Amino acid sequence: MKKLLLNVLILMIISTLEAQTKKKKDINSIKEMCGCFEVRFDFAETFIKTDDQDYKPSKKYSSGGLEWAQLIVDNKNQISIQHILIAGSKERPYIIKHWRQEWLYQNTNFYIYDHNNNWHYMKKEKNEVKGQWTQKVFQVDDSPRYEGSGSWVHVDGKSYWENITSAPLPRREYSKRNDYNVIERGNRQETTSTGWVHDQNNKKIIRKEGAKDVVLAYEKGYNNYVKVEDSKCEAAASWWVENKNKWKRVRNKWKEVYGRNKDLSLKKTINNSPLYMVLFSDEINQNDEINSSIESYINNN
Repeated sequence: MKKLLLNVLILMIISTLEAQTKKKKDINSIKEMCGCFEVRFDFAETFIKTDDQDYKPSKKYSSGGLEWAQLIVDNKNQISIQHILIAGSKERPYIIKHWRQEWLYQNTNFYIYDHNNNWHYMKKEKNEVKGQWTQKVFQVDDSPRYEGSGSWVHVDGKSYWENITSAPLPRREYSKRNDYNVIERGNRQETTSTGWVHDQNNKKIIRKEGAKDVVLAYEKGYNNYVKVEDSKCEAAASWWVENKNKWKRVRNKWKEVYGRNKDLSLKKTINNSPLYMVLFSDEINQNDEINSSIESYINNN
């Protein structure tokens, strides 16, 4: 009996150590997405599912630039990375606060995108997310975009994470297309010898209340992040030092909103102005101004 208990104890210790080692690898892979990168974005529709003879697929989309990914939260169960674009010339750079990604270990609280700027709150059981990381992706104003949970995989010299989730239309599409209202993202984040890639297999979907989703078209996306010297992103790093306190106040307000743990519906504009234009203003800086601005864009249920 004592020998059996000893063997069980040894197995438990080994299992715990393996889990800890796996988690360290996960964290290292996530942090590989920090730094200065030359980025290339490429998207193309692949298969057309609609029978509409007049359907016009999106043109192939390619763009690129320089992007600084700043580590802003680094805890054992939470890692947050702020992306900042650098446009213009080296002599006269133009800084654009871009998207933010947050990684939570064994997270159970989710805001899953439905459609028409509505997110459903979902609570998962702990056993459903054991060993998993949730990637939460936020808009430039730190409002929600999409999120999903999955396990980081480290095998055959590769490290990657995968998930499928619904999202609003991407910025490259929402001002040009009104024939679909949801993009189902098949996301794969993979670290490489030169940086990391965001490989996407997406579906463009028409979603209506009480009806089955209709797939309009499939899309392939490939965002390639090639790491370069941090000095190339000095302007973005300096901008963040000057502006990080304001955006921490913005995140704190959104944290309070997300902590309500209920469905969330947001206005797209107020007086033709989206929320990011309001928050990007230098006149909006203090807590009361930020809080009231964000609150005004939340639809009361």
